Amino acid sequence: MTDLVHRIAGAPISWGVCEVPGWGWQYDPQTVLAEMREVGLAATEFGPDGFLPDDPAEKAKTLADVGLRAVGGFVPVVLHDPSYDPSPAVAAALEGFVAAGATTLVLAAATGRDGYDDRPVLDEAGWSTLLGNLDKLAMLAAASGVLATIHPHVGTMVENAADVEHVLSGSSIGLTLDTGHLLIGGVDPVALVVEHTDRVRHTHLKDVDATWAARVQAGSVSYTDAVRQGMYRPLGAGDIDIATIVGTLERAGYDGWYVLEQDTILPERPTDEGPVVDVRASIAHLREIAGRG
Repeated sequence: MTDLVHRIAGAPISWGVCEVPGWGWQYDPQTVLAEMREVGLAATEFGPDGFLPDDPAEKAKTLADVGLRAVGGFVPVVLHDPSYDPSPAVAAALEGFVAAGATTLVLAAATGRDGYDDRPVLDEAGWSTLLGNLDKLAMLAAASGVLATIHPHVGTMVENAADVEHVLSGSSIGLTLDTGHLLIGGVDPVALVVEHTDRVRHTHLKDVDATWAARVQAGSVSYTDAVRQGMYRPLGAGDIDIATIVGTLERAGYDGWYVLEQDTILPERPTDEGPVVDVRASIAHLREIAGRG
């Protein structure tokens, strides 16, 4: 597993950079990208719209100038509404992916609302539309040489075990395995990766305090408030069996990225080192796992 150390990537959300309005204090891209390189990350996801330049060539140059490869990025888009065609928005995003040499499109089934604290319930027609769009967008991405995946995510239309099963049985798209969002949504990430290893095409590694996750599931605290209180932990400091997940993927021949994500909300500019401390701890834990293999 030692080669996986060259497949460790970052994401701006670990520095508190998020698309949700009012999420918290936001770092500038220069600081985030410089700290990614300083801790030894090989690549990064793009982050929310506006974090990197919109122009595809400028986006590519911004990453190349600091020596980071482009993984791709998280693209939340409404997939369940029969009156809305997500293809133009995704096609526009893919232009930036191709220009930067990114290979992975991480789709999220957006609700159409801001934030991730509630979501509507889909009927049969909504599910049929969503699943059809997944396969359509996967083909659209493939035509540009990009692999499309669906990201089960709290507060989206694909969140819990039943939703994930709908996707696995009703479409052919690959999964972004997000260990944290799966657990918070009530899915055992270890069981999912063992049973459906062949559907995992991309990986977001998070560790989670299971007590906070249970409170989110029970509805006693909102997702955003739980993040604010530190629900996400550095790898190895939470309750997810990261070693089993990574070992299962590697033994099965997974050769994709491991994107480190500790979703963070910053109330103000940190006066200490800030979130990079947790990123360093996660890298160290993942390198330790690699060394065991």
